[in-house]
Amino acid sequence: MIHIGLEAARNEALSPEWTETDRRGGYASSTVENMHTRKYHGLFIANLANPEGRHVLLSKLEDSLLIKENEYFFSSHMYPGVIFPAEGQPFSDFTYDHFPVFHYRLGSTIVKKAIMMPQGRDAVLIRYDIDRCPKDSLFRLKPLLAFRDYHELSHENNHLQSRTTPVENGFRISPYPGMPAIEMQTSRLSRFLPKGVWYRRFQYVEELRRGYGWEEDLYLPGWIEIPVERKVTFILSVFLVGPMKNPNAIWQTEVIRRGRERTADRKLIHGLGDEDSNLYLALLQDSHKFLITTPSGRPGIIAGYPWYGSWGRDTLISIPGLCFHTQRSAEGIAILNEISRYEKDGYLPNFFSANGEPAAYNAVDPSLWYFWAVQELLATTGDKELIRENFWPIMKRILRAFLAGTIFETGVDSFGLLHAGNEKTALTWMDAVIEGNPVTSRHGCPVEINALWYNALCFSRDLAAAFGEPGPFDDDLIERLRSSFQEIFWNADDNCLGDVFCKGVLDRSIRPNQIFAVSLPFSPLDEDRKKAVVKTVREHLLTPVGLRTLSPSDSRYRGHYQGGPYERDNAYHQGTVWPWLLGAFGQAAILSAENPQKEKEDLRRFLRTFLENHLSEAGIGSVSEVFDGDYPHHPGGCVAQAISVAELIRLYSLLKENE
Repeated sequence: MIHIGLEAARNEALSPEWTETDRRGGYASSTVENMHTRKYHGLFIANLANPEGRHVLLSKLEDSLLIKENEYFFSSHMYPGVIFPAEGQPFSDFTYDHFPVFHYRLGSTIVKKAIMMPQGRDAVLIRYDIDRCPKDSLFRLKPLLAFRDYHELSHENNHLQSRTTPVENGFRISPYPGMPAIEMQTSRLSRFLPKGVWYRRFQYVEELRRGYGWEEDLYLPGWIEIPVERKVTFILSVFLVGPMKNPNAIWQTEVIRRGRERTADRKLIHGLGDEDSNLYLALLQDSHKFLITTPSGRPGIIAGYPWYGSWGRDTLISIPGLCFHTQRSAEGIAILNEISRYEKDGYLPNFFSANGEPAAYNAVDPSLWYFWAVQELLATTGDKELIRENFWPIMKRILRAFLAGTIFETGVDSFGLLHAGNEKTALTWMDAVIEGNPVTSRHGCPVEINALWYNALCFSRDLAAAFGEPGPFDDDLIERLRSSFQEIFWNADDNCLGDVFCKGVLDRSIRPNQIFAVSLPFSPLDEDRKKAVVKTVREHLLTPVGLRTLSPSDSRYRGHYQGGPYERDNAYHQGTVWPWLLGAFGQAAILSAENPQKEKEDLRRFLRTFLENHLSEAGIGSVSEVFDGDYPHHPGGCVAQAISVAELIRLYSLLKENE
């Protein structure tokens, strides 16, 4: 359980954010004071089939309790120069275990608010438990609607259809043609008072900091009033129009389901001390939110909350940590099978629509991470026949395409190195582009692409032998590539690997991409050079929260990830820290260590310090996308990132091996 008290909740510099998901790509999210700071915050953000994508339907509730002549509010709004309510909330503390829970004290009266999205339903449930409340009190719920794409903002307009239809203990509204209707109902006797009015100029300070539009108008169709006895519990259901009977039973069923998930997760934490086990369990719990089934029934992985969708690269990097090392192999296999369907010209999609359709083939590495994901599947299941039937045909198609030459100038040179792209492309994970130009130009032969390429070739050679098939490439290719890799990429001045080889020139930038040449199952490096790479990466790039993307000694280094899109894109891979790289670094450090057990203990201590400080800092219970390269390493980007969580889970599984 994660606990946040009043002082941490009201930290003006950084307000922790909670996220609750429905496992369909929809979610609810805000700060612990329920004062939205992003356009991506909302109480009911549904992943729709039509119109396709995530849409903020119910932005928030202005919920309050009227006791005699006083009204106490349980959410806040920021308007120009004003925070409402001016006197603040009666907030006590926040806890996050199975779902977010908010605690409030009004003298002797106690109010507990909990928010849950039941799995597989387009709905959000908000439960209120009120104790020691004076007689003749009244609970008031004012729903503030947005009904817009989650990347956009809503503003007062004449197109909104304000008509509401009364239903038992609530109402129904369909504000715009082409958008679904929603219903709101309470689980106990209430009355709805229609009164259509716009609330104007909500301020979202995080969008202001990020250089985007940051003001929004929201529509109030009316409010719900509930008489409150001395002790009362009720649930507010918000859902797409359809059957939603007995919300109390739905709530209890979801609590039981999540309890079973927690029990299954607890079985995975053996081999770690109590402190580490609790942190590992928090990551395991958080990992469920990234695994989704789209409205059309396709399995997938959300790359990050609140604004990312499904990305091919992130999916393939995340599958081992989210699925294979968590005894959810069936889910991982289903996702691999789904992405396998869309191989084209040796490339796999790098982006999928909200409904799971391939939307972009613009990255070279998803195809190579595919081999690694299959390796991880084999390592955890030992099922070679599954590999032969489901994935080996795709792997051979990718190999044939790359060897023959394919899109984006992808092919193999005389050294056996894999090259891809040109001056205008950004085909690796360092893919920030400004005005059509890559910030980190990496066309040619990037080091991690060729480490992945070498790993894919070696794995394929072994599979072909196990399946009694001839090798899918010339026998000398692997040795030629290994020799060329060490000769071409080695930077003797810094005792490490360069980053990109292009047109006969080696880019000697000290970047984390070289660590994969050590961490992958098959490495093209000899032992001394593996140790040297880990040492250089540790000295130049390792921070308490992950690896920098560029050495601080480089003149291009940017130590802060902040400002508008231009400033952030310039820093994204030019010094900004990425925690997902800790998975590869930790594995490389263990593999090259003189004393692997001591290295494991050092890594456990490292992760313990990191997660104890971070799990209640930004995205509650989750791991952020990036951090500043400079101390104190403030978090940035998405507050809950799949590859960050997945790779830390995988690293923990390595740290408890043979314990």
